[in-house]
Amino acid sequence: MNTINYQFQLASRPQGSVKASDFNYVAEQLRDLQDGEVLIKNLYISLDPAMRGWMNENKNSYMPPVAIGEVMRALAVGRVVASKNPQFVAGEHVSGILGMQEYAYSDGKGISKVDVKLAPLPLYLSTLGMPGMTAYFGLLEVGQPREGNTVVVSGAAGAVGAIVGQIAKIKGARAVGIAGGADKCRYLTEQLGFDAAIDYKTEDVSAALRQHCPDGIDVYFDNVGGDILDAALAQLAFGARVVICGAISQYNNTTPIKGPSNYLNLMVKRATMKGVMVSDFYPRAVEAARDMGGWISSGKLKSREDIVEGLEKFPEAFQKLFTGENNGKLILKVMQS
Repeated sequence: MNTINYQFQLASRPQGSVKASDFNYVAEQLRDLQDGEVLIKNLYISLDPAMRGWMNENKNSYMPPVAIGEVMRALAVGRVVASKNPQFVAGEHVSGILGMQEYAYSDGKGISKVDVKLAPLPLYLSTLGMPGMTAYFGLLEVGQPREGNTVVVSGAAGAVGAIVGQIAKIKGARAVGIAGGADKCRYLTEQLGFDAAIDYKTEDVSAALRQHCPDGIDVYFDNVGGDILDAALAQLAFGARVVICGAISQYNNTTPIKGPSNYLNLMVKRATMKGVMVSDFYPRAVEAARDMGGWISSGKLKSREDIVEGLEKFPEAFQKLFTGENNGKLILKVMQS
């Protein structure tokens, strides 16, 4: 093969915010396929907060760290361009951990076929992909909202949070979102149907939670950690369920992660706090896809993607996750080289 593969390799462990110098942008010659392999042209690559943790030398994580010199780990959807694997043929579309690169080799394990006739490809990285599955199982299986409950979600305008709030409404609960900026808060209430939105950039979050959740928070779905988690813990209702999905406010810390100081309220309110890992629910992915696909078709569930064009834009685009500049699921569109 004479095609060049452009890829981002991890060059150093980031200290604080990720910098372009933490990666090497390299061009490599594609090699010939081996028996059992498929070659995939990445078309869209997911940008997720979890990627920041994968860059750290953390042996206690749920996944091993990306090694120095290794292609940056990332979820993607792409098209099979060549195959020596009987399970895949050229022209099919697949999703999986394919890396921050233009082309990816796979032995067929860990990739799954997706149907572009059922939904646009970016949707398989958002509502019908990992964020949607995280929201679906995290809320319904861990949070277990009941009709009339008050569900509060932080990072509510993000890829996971927006879906959490909408599913809460579908299940008959009240949805209160915490997001950054007036535009995002209006989006939550005016377009997604949230009952209330709190702007953490301009409002006192603790006071706003007392205002919008006078009887307490029945389910708190946390994507940000830090001070906002503390504020939510102080406002829990009796028997509340706290879902720990992420802590994006802490990922770029150069000091130890800030733990919750209001955790004793879990005891006082007989509440529970439990982490969610979407991989635990992969065997039930079809169930989530069926329900969410039906909600999308009926107009009950809306999805928004923020697509940045160009693989080379990865380092700067990735920062949008931590500055709050993205509107919806952040995705890179890989252009033809």
